[in-house]
Amino acid sequence: MPLYEYFCDKCRKEVTIPMSISAHDKGDAACPECGTREMKQLVGAFFSKTSRKS
Repeated sequence: MPLYEYFCDKCRKEVTIPMSISAHDKGDAACPECGTREMKQLVGAFFSKTSRKS
């Protein structure tokens, strides 16, 4: 399950929320600290694991 990073405007904290891609597309993210949905999505790193060896 992907991790999404947000900044909560209400409690002024960065939070990481695991959620499915479909839940993210619906905008179902809520702050785990205060419960608000007033959050800004942050740009995070992307890691990919492959089975091929170079």
